[in-house]
Amino acid sequence: CLDLADAVWEIANSGEAAFRPLYPDHLSLKDKIETVATKIYGAAGVDFQPGVTAELERLESFGMASAPVCIAKTQYSFSDDPKLLGRPRGFRITVREVTPSAGAGFVVVKTGSIMTMPGLAAKPAALNMSIDADGVIGGLM
Repeated sequence: CLDLADAVWEIANSGEAAFRPLYPDHLSLKDKIETVATKIYGAAGVDFQPGVTAELERLESFGMASAPVCIAKTQYSFSDDPKLLGRPRGFRITVREVTPSAGAGFVVVKTGSIMTMPGLAAKPAALNMSIDADGVIGGLM
């Protein structure tokens, strides 16, 4: 793992990394969802359940048109079906709900039967983490 971390560090700091966002901010929320689903997840397309398209348009009218999307899906697959393990191809992903995370500045896209976490601890675990002068990480467990 450290070799991989070192390689990523080297590339990131070499000035040769050519990061480009997947989609421009001006793309509609619906188009952003379709772009992630087809270009990253390998989906053939996206199905929006009744009311989702209207909700996306409402969020755009409230000033969230340029917000990025965060797609909540099963952890077992790039699809919304936990039985399609890994990175299947040619499937359709179903968007059943979208919710704004206005404070964080993005739109959460809920797919399939995914449930979101009810909340976070009052004290984030990150407060217990540290890196000393020698690069040793502490407080993870």
